[in-house]
Amino acid sequence: MTFQPCGVERGIAQASRVVFAQSINLQSINQSFQEGVKFTTKSNTYTYEGNMLSYMIGIDLSCNALCGKIPPEIGSFSEIQVVNLSHNKFIGFIPETFSNLSQIESLDLSYNNLNGSMPSQLIELNSLVAFCVAHNNLSGKTPDFTPQFATFEKSSYEDNPFLCSPPLPKSCYEAGSPSSSMPDFKEEEEEDDIGWIDMSIFYTSFWASYGTIFLAVITILLINSRCRRTWFYYVDAFIIYSYYFIVDSFHKLGKNGR
Repeated sequence: MTFQPCGVERGIAQASRVVFAQSINLQSINQSFQEGVKFTTKSNTYTYEGNMLSYMIGIDLSCNALCGKIPPEIGSFSEIQVVNLSHNKFIGFIPETFSNLSQIESLDLSYNNLNGSMPSQLIELNSLVAFCVAHNNLSGKTPDFTPQFATFEKSSYEDNPFLCSPPLPKSCYEAGSPSSSMPDFKEEEEEDDIGWIDMSIFYTSFWASYGTIFLAVITILLINSRCRRTWFYYVDAFIIYSYYFIVDSFHKLGKNGR
């Protein structure tokens, strides 16, 4: 697992801290170690020394000007309790492997350049007490409001302009929000499909009704001679009327043309 410094000077200046944070395994440190170790967790900085070091497992790489993607291998440290990668320049997605950190109590990824949606698997972190992804470029819906994530306020997600749903005031169903634009587009397509389905049903029912009426009229004319005579009488009358109407119209047009 490696981390990439963004600038040579900045990377060298903070190299000792990076190496210390990468190589530290507080469980394996000799209990007689008396030098205090400052560690930032749950938005506070604590000093661990002596026997207390054996009860704390964590990674603090905050404020190191690190860039690139967050190594997904961090998710393999199932016993880790604290991960602080804040105030760096990490890009890309939040690794889904973070859902394997079953013992984690504090996860701080704030002040980076992370993007994409938040992994839905994060709701499996039942031991999480402190959580912050503020000041990134994350988008989409915040994790489901489970009993664990319901304890985190909007400050944990602030300054992610494309994030939506509680505890943020922005709804994912607001017009123009990136997370709702695609569903809206799909809904429009579905409405168009429904419209075409309705029109096809209309035409089918129309022609079926027309055919039924036509067959009913023909059947009545074939069976009932009186109706048949009456039908042909009116048909002949209509033809004669139409003929004299057309002839009279042409006659009048001829007179007016002179």
